[in-house]
Amino acid sequence: MIIRSHAAQPASAPVVDNWLDAGWADRELRADVSVGLSSRPKELPPKWFYDDHGSDLFEQITRLDEYYPTRREREILEREAGSIVAASGADSLAELGSGTSTKTRILLDAFAAAGQLRRYVPFDNSEATLRAAADELAAGYAGLRVHGVVGDFEHHLGRLPLDEPADSGAVQPRPPFMVMLLGGTIGNFAPAKRPAFLDVVAAAMRPGDTFLLGTDLAKDLGRVEAAYNDAAGVTAEFNLNVLSVLNRRLGADFDLDAFEHEASFDVDNEWIEMRLRPTRAQTVHIPALEMTVDFAAGEHMRTEISAKFRPERVRAELGAAGLVVQQMWTDAQSDYALTLARRIRRP
Repeated sequence: MIIRSHAAQPASAPVVDNWLDAGWADRELRADVSVGLSSRPKELPPKWFYDDHGSDLFEQITRLDEYYPTRREREILEREAGSIVAASGADSLAELGSGTSTKTRILLDAFAAAGQLRRYVPFDNSEATLRAAADELAAGYAGLRVHGVVGDFEHHLGRLPLDEPADSGAVQPRPPFMVMLLGGTIGNFAPAKRPAFLDVVAAAMRPGDTFLLGTDLAKDLGRVEAAYNDAAGVTAEFNLNVLSVLNRRLGADFDLDAFEHEASFDVDNEWIEMRLRPTRAQTVHIPALEMTVDFAAGEHMRTEISAKFRPERVRAELGAAGLVVQQMWTDAQSDYALTLARRIRRP
């Protein structure tokens, strides 16, 4: 059931559609843990890193000397925001995984400077975070209409409110929309799942709309591995925090001191793989799932992949979804890319 709410303020206050019921997070966590810890090899989805402590740790990671992606993406946005807006021809922006919308302001400023800022549609699975950001942006940009969506990538991307029905109920022609996914998030999808994700994104768009995608590019192996094995150990703490989440929310008894962080580059798949490795054999109990899980010493449990892309791969995967690359921008060191692709057909 959709829960739609308007802040009790002026008519221009943000609208928020919440497609997640109160039990969604618990059901998803239980399903992911049950399936993941029964798999061979064991794995946990990276979305469970991000409780309050995990989110704070990730913010720390983005400021580490070794971790370049956030700085490189911001470098491109600050240098090319005007060009991106002009190339898109859009007057509205939808952001997938919007979070606090911090970097979004760079593009919104460019839209406003070009005199073509009409709507912003943030999409995230945290209502509190989305609502706080939506309120700030609606107050900070005169005339901006904000329509937020609280939902899950796997189920609700098709509900992005890019089109607005007129009073008659019919969908009217509109200027192009730009949809974006930043942060290299696309690299966290397994290659087999990326086509379906991109197809859903493309299906939510009209021909002429554009998609702005952030991707970490393939580069020197040592630099990639260093970004996920920082000297201060913040990434290790971030990785281990997922076990704290399971202990707190499912009553599990993981001993965090008995696991070690590992991150190494898989050359064949061109992705960095983060894992947790038990230092000794142990049995973990998860009362909420009535589940007992045995770990052998040295057994790997995967917690994240982060694919590194080559430009030709970006073009091919977007093209397969009917998104034709219009322009690609990189930072000065060609570490990272922002790619603008235009929707030309339905897959």
